[in-house]
Amino acid sequence: MNRRVRQSASAVELREKITNCRRCPRLVEYREGIKPRASYAGQTYWRKPVPGFGDLDGRVLLLGLAPATQGGARTGRIFTGDASSRFLVAALHSAGFANQPKSESVEDGLLYTDCYLTAAVKCAPPGDKPTGDEFANCSSYLDAEITLMRNLTAVLALGSMAFRAYVVHLKGKGVSVGRPVFSHGGIHRFPECPTLYSSYHPSPRNTNTGKLTQTMLLEVLARIKRDLGPSEHISGPHRRPLGPVA
Repeated sequence: MNRRVRQSASAVELREKITNCRRCPRLVEYREGIKPRASYAGQTYWRKPVPGFGDLDGRVLLLGLAPATQGGARTGRIFTGDASSRFLVAALHSAGFANQPKSESVEDGLLYTDCYLTAAVKCAPPGDKPTGDEFANCSSYLDAEITLMRNLTAVLALGSMAFRAYVVHLKGKGVSVGRPVFSHGGIHRFPECPTLYSSYHPSPRNTNTGKLTQTMLLEVLARIKRDLGPSEHISGPHRRPLGPVA
């Protein structure tokens, strides 16, 4: 019981560290200056770093690049309120990882089971392009999230930059990773480490052109579930969350 309390406290402390971070002046200036879209007029924008969200006791980590300017940076929850999130969460619901197919706001009741979603960079970057220094400044937060996931078995990198961020994480732990190459549907196994799976990012430029379809993403998620098998750890969704509370 005491161990569980300490873990929950660690998650809360990490969330506070992330949301109060000001390590990257360029990102701070950009996120705080985000202009609301007309369709979101009257909404209070989050405009802070966006922590991960989901089941920290889960076995699967979905890793994206960064919050969307009009998605996570607006709503305060990763993969929420934009086209990428709608595509991704619909697939997660179909695969049995989410209790509903939509992710629109922190009040919408979304819960994840056996998976946790986060981004390599916690602030929305200009042009969706973080710098190398910005990746490095955020790496300790990703390291901490991964450490909190004591049942972590599989990492799904959404896009090549998220893939690279996880490889850098492994290198930082002294893992011999070789030269893994990103590809959709790729699988990379490392000694005594979670298996790395990869998918194209669910961005509109990929989904609207057919480069990534629901069928393609569901095939990757189904492969992960087959490889994992059933879990005795699953007793309910969203048990140790890290992220905004409605």
